[in-house]
Amino acid sequence: MDEFNDELHEIVLSEDGSFTAYSKEYDEHYHSTKDGAMKESLLKHVLPAFKIKKNQDEINILDICYGLGFNTLATLYHYKKNSLKSKLNIYSPELDASLISSLKNFTYPKEFDDFKNIILELSENGVYSDNDFYIEIFLGDAREYVKKFQDKFDIVYQDAFSPSSNPMLWTLEYFSDIKNAIKNDGVLTTYSISLATRLALFRNDFKVYTNSAEGIRMATVASMEELKEFTSVDMEHKISCNPDAKPLRD
Repeated sequence: MDEFNDELHEIVLSEDGSFTAYSKEYDEHYHSTKDGAMKESLLKHVLPAFKIKKNQDEINILDICYGLGFNTLATLYHYKKNSLKSKLNIYSPELDASLISSLKNFTYPKEFDDFKNIILELSENGVYSDNDFYIEIFLGDAREYVKKFQDKFDIVYQDAFSPSSNPMLWTLEYFSDIKNAIKNDGVLTTYSISLATRLALFRNDFKVYTNSAEGIRMATVASMEELKEFTSVDMEHKISCNPDAKPLRD
């Protein structure tokens, strides 16, 4: 564990027994220490997304931002555990190059043991490819990276540091770029339930839903299409009750 720690990152045990890390630069943990790193990735991102997206020949995923890699790795875990057949293509921007290179020393949960070679390959080269998976880490600005894509993604994991710490990845204009990058029937998942976040999605024509699961706090799912699997958030009512509420802006 000590090999992972450096002047900007410190490994931390979360309540589900999996480790996350604390970013001294953003003054935040990469995951909720209360919900737990593994549970948060599975229950707030992977499982709700794959409840909607299954039985496709190919699934394209945008993982914002790669961080410790939990969302990507939990996706691979879910894929293997359930013997899924889709080809998975995962694209993930990450600003912190030193973090990526240090992940070969991170203490991952045992569920990721089968992916040690993938973790090492991504840590050293930023790309992994086999018959089932293509994974690409882009070292740089997520805002610029997202603009490269049009009507590309079936799933977006919106998992940047919080709006208070990293507001540029939660603005109305940012979600406009996400709207361009995601397919019309795509699904977006995020831990954020703030009205500002939901407003930014809603003003970009996303329908907003609550994701509830036992053992975690509520989260958000959004899509341009109607989702019957989740509880709809009445955004017009929210707006009428909070007339001064505004989304973040660039």
